[in-house]
Amino acid sequence: MAIPTIRHTHANDHAVRPDGDYVLYWMIAFRRSRYNFSLQHAVDRAKQFGKPLVIFEPLRVRYSWASDRLHRFVIEGMRDNAASFAKKPVTYFPYVEPRPGDGTPLLHRLAERACTVVADEYPCFFLPHMIAAVKDRIPARLELVDSNGVMPLRRPDRTFTVAHSYRRWMQKNVLDVLMETPKEDPLGGVKLPRLEKLPVKITKRWPAADLENLLDGDGLSKIPIDHTVVPSPTVRGGSVDAGARLNRFVTTTIDVYNDDRNHPDEYATSGLSPHLHFGHLSAHELVLRLLERENWTPDKASPANGKNHGFWNTSEAAEAFLDQVLTWREMGFNLSFRQPENYDKFESLPDWAKATLASTLSDPRPETYTLDQLEAAETGDEIWNAAQREIVRTGVMHNYMRMLWGKKILQWTPTPQIALDIMIHLNNKYGLDGRDPNSYNGIFWVLGRYDRAWGPKRPIFGSVRYMTSDSAQKKLRLKSYLRRFSDVN
Repeated sequence: MAIPTIRHTHANDHAVRPDGDYVLYWMIAFRRSRYNFSLQHAVDRAKQFGKPLVIFEPLRVRYSWASDRLHRFVIEGMRDNAASFAKKPVTYFPYVEPRPGDGTPLLHRLAERACTVVADEYPCFFLPHMIAAVKDRIPARLELVDSNGVMPLRRPDRTFTVAHSYRRWMQKNVLDVLMETPKEDPLGGVKLPRLEKLPVKITKRWPAADLENLLDGDGLSKIPIDHTVVPSPTVRGGSVDAGARLNRFVTTTIDVYNDDRNHPDEYATSGLSPHLHFGHLSAHELVLRLLERENWTPDKASPANGKNHGFWNTSEAAEAFLDQVLTWREMGFNLSFRQPENYDKFESLPDWAKATLASTLSDPRPETYTLDQLEAAETGDEIWNAAQREIVRTGVMHNYMRMLWGKKILQWTPTPQIALDIMIHLNNKYGLDGRDPNSYNGIFWVLGRYDRAWGPKRPIFGSVRYMTSDSAQKKLRLKSYLRRFSDVN
């Protein structure tokens, strides 16, 4: 089964070489062996040419906010991939760059012998710039495949600015794209010729990563990254942990998701955003598992209505979660793909939000805090401090608390632009799900993206939606959360 053509494009026009030694899959975003259109297409190419398949999964040093936390999460995924691919007819080559720039020529050397190079198309962070930098220089065709979400990046014909309009459009199109899901196991039952080994001149200069030493020895400590941002004690990277969390969510947590997801004490969320971000889990698998759990069939769907309930005709909890995955998450990919130049810039906010925030620039702030004070959770608001300590200590933050966290940063900083810079920095530095279209969505929602003007106008916020810690204290179950993330723990 060929992948949908709308998910496939070429980054360059170099010739495909059927006489090459292998097909190369450059795995940079969809770091998984299941439900992966990129891997599926690479397998198809290898079958077409009758050649071996090499899966090259690199991890570079020079990316913003590089740290032990982010590196370890990716390397844990590599360990799971190594175990999965060991049973398949492929050559898996994980590479962790020991020093900045050491791995720069490696893709070029691997591509010299490739029939074609298949790579992941991801519309955020440094990956589009990396593709742009190498596409004309590598000596092979570079094919890009979109396996980001259920909706193909190129399917929407416009950038959506409010949830209702996107949701209505999605509901009109989603049943068609659900018929075009990636294979559960792209390598299942596949027979490909084996590559005896990669050329010695490559593996001698760029040896495969010693994953066990990086994870259980001192390997990670020798890489020049931020060692002060330590690995998460609660979230493990890779497809194994993602699968366990997915099973727990669809069999147990979903039953209380609708009632308890906003209460930090309950931890009634999926906890899957880090695994979705790093490509250890597919949005397709997540949606399909949930629909299967609901015994859903396409005939149960209602006509598109643009509402966050009453379309899927599942349980309320499933409908609420599907809206998070298929509306809010995919809106972030829609914006970052269609506006690559400014999806993460203040200028991308709607005009009404920029105007109302500009009108309050001279409003006095009741308190102001520096980046250092905020990073250290040294404010007078213990609820906010707990949220900040959560992301610093664990790499994740409760969904509701992240909204309040952002609103308070806006209130405590001299300008909205400074607030935005601080939110991006703290979220991307500490959050395992940062640097992602969906997390940029959440940050910019604080400043009015995808929202509407609210009244009455308030100091500092203007017509931007207002939130307070006092209100959160009254309506949320927080006592256990506050104890867990107090300053003495």
